[in-house]
Amino acid sequence: MKAVSPTTDYTMHLTPNERRVLSALSDLKVTIPKELAEKSDLNPDALMQSAFLLEEKGLAEIREFVVETYTLSEEGKKYAKEGLPERQIISYIRSCTESVTISDLRNEFSPAMVGISLGWLRRKGWAAVVDGAIVPAGDAAPRVGADEDVLKKLLEENVLIEDAHKKAVKDLIKRKLVDSTEKKLRTIAITEEGLKLAGEIADQADVGEIAQLTSEIIRSRRWENIRAYDIHAPVPRAYCAKIHPYQRLIDQMRHILLEMGFTEIKGDIVQSSFWNFDALFQPQDHPAREMQDTFYLDSEAELPEGYERVRDVHEFGGDTGSTGWGGKWSAELARREVLRTHTTAITIRYLAEHPDPPRKAFCIDRVYRREAIDPTHTPEFEQLEGVVMDPGVSFANLLGYLVEFYHFMGFPDVRFRPGYFPYTEPSVEPEVYVEGLGWVELGGAGIFRKEVTAPLGIECPVLAWGLGVSRVAMLKLGLRDLRELYQSDIDWLRESPVCV
Repeated sequence: MKAVSPTTDYTMHLTPNERRVLSALSDLKVTIPKELAEKSDLNPDALMQSAFLLEEKGLAEIREFVVETYTLSEEGKKYAKEGLPERQIISYIRSCTESVTISDLRNEFSPAMVGISLGWLRRKGWAAVVDGAIVPAGDAAPRVGADEDVLKKLLEENVLIEDAHKKAVKDLIKRKLVDSTEKKLRTIAITEEGLKLAGEIADQADVGEIAQLTSEIIRSRRWENIRAYDIHAPVPRAYCAKIHPYQRLIDQMRHILLEMGFTEIKGDIVQSSFWNFDALFQPQDHPAREMQDTFYLDSEAELPEGYERVRDVHEFGGDTGSTGWGGKWSAELARREVLRTHTTAITIRYLAEHPDPPRKAFCIDRVYRREAIDPTHTPEFEQLEGVVMDPGVSFANLLGYLVEFYHFMGFPDVRFRPGYFPYTEPSVEPEVYVEGLGWVELGGAGIFRKEVTAPLGIECPVLAWGLGVSRVAMLKLGLRDLRELYQSDIDWLRESPVCV
């Protein structure tokens, strides 16, 4: 069998574009991409693709380096034409026959320009201030400085890549007269192996490489000019479009509740304190109403018709048999608008507008609280709220709904422990078991107290529960920091699985 030299083997693996680039490089030896693209008659993208392939084969060498370029700012252009402030001032002083004071300069030039020039006149040793007068240093006019030379060059050449006056350039950048930018440059050079191969290609006739098989080529068995492919070469990873993991989880919750027969409801972000607190029998001096917990707005809302029944329940229990919270209920506090602190404000308003059973509704939306941002707290987050109103429902039905929901969410082990909430009685806190974490609390639930339902004209039990959606997301997605749900981390989004 005839041995094939490495160089000859390369000729069988070069694409037509690689051949053109290698041929152009053999003439130019070392060049920049733009010049090589023109020489090889290729667009810049095709040129660089072929150049990188040649580098992998040891036929070319690509070097990258960063250079700093300088351009004039708008103010720099002005002073490059008119002269630096200190140059204009010293020229004016030398043209005057009498001594010039700072006040004289301010009458002739802008105060800002005078202020700038005085410091630079002293710094450059061109003049000094003596008894309020500007005294030039020596009789001769100061020579053109390095900074002025740089400004002149930049004005003539538009851009400066390298300059000997590094200190002058640095000062001009500080004065915001010159802008500095870094630019990445590439050079492409041919290697000795590349030169040898370029000579061989020049001696050969164009064999016309075959890039795509046809039935005719297969029947003719002309295999010698078919482009070679490395089947082991890594391929670019494709990132397909997909729904954000957090949004996908929210959609899953919505789908589960819709399948369980619930109706989705929506409401305004801005709510009155009446619906956000008072209608839920939350006392007006409750700590949750303080500024550190709630975003209060500089606006008020009208109280709904029949608000007096809610007022009476707060003050003395109304017709519910409760003693209420006592004290004087303030309509002014109830009218104050807030960013809703929970979605219960939406569900209780929905029940007030639809007091006739049966009703099964849920709201899954964003709520707002004044929280310090840390791995487990953010000032805005999603909450899921559900209610069931029907004469025949009981506390056992509430537990059944919650167990069913959490099972659908992928938590097989669910348990409940007694809890306390101002507007439900009895109340529970559902917990799910998570491997490695143990039992994790995932919300609160209960039956609305009579003090909540009676003023709204509701005469049957109402089951209610709330769930922190972001906490479920952290468990399902394996996150340790809540903030990751809201950050645009493209790598995390790409790597997150479609199904969890």
